[in-house]
Amino acid sequence: MRADQFQAFAGGRSCDLTRREYELVALLADAEGRVLEREEIYQRVWGYAMARGDRSVDVFVRKLRQKLERASPGWRYIHTHFGVGYRFAPELADVEVEGAPQTDVAGPVPEPERALI
Repeated sequence: MRADQFQAFAGGRSCDLTRREYELVALLADAEGRVLEREEIYQRVWGYAMARGDRSVDVFVRKLRQKLERASPGWRYIHTHFGVGYRFAPELADVEVEGAPQTDVAGPVPEPERALI
């Protein structure tokens, strides 16, 4: 991550993030795998209390996921905890091979391969 230019890299490629998207991924990554509630994310990224029914956090997370997946196919970075919020933890995604059923990934990937740079 390059805070001076609001850039994040995944798979060695720039994710071309907006400033708010960068602030969101930086907040989640700094939480070191902890789940952050939507209200806390909204407060810390947008700077004020979230209105009831506001879906801004969810929309930004969706856009951010799309950009990260384009830059680094086969990896999932942001995980949803339904009814609570989001957690940042790079993990290999279940990849479907032609004609083969999807399988679960056994355990976390070693630290050097997991890093979002």
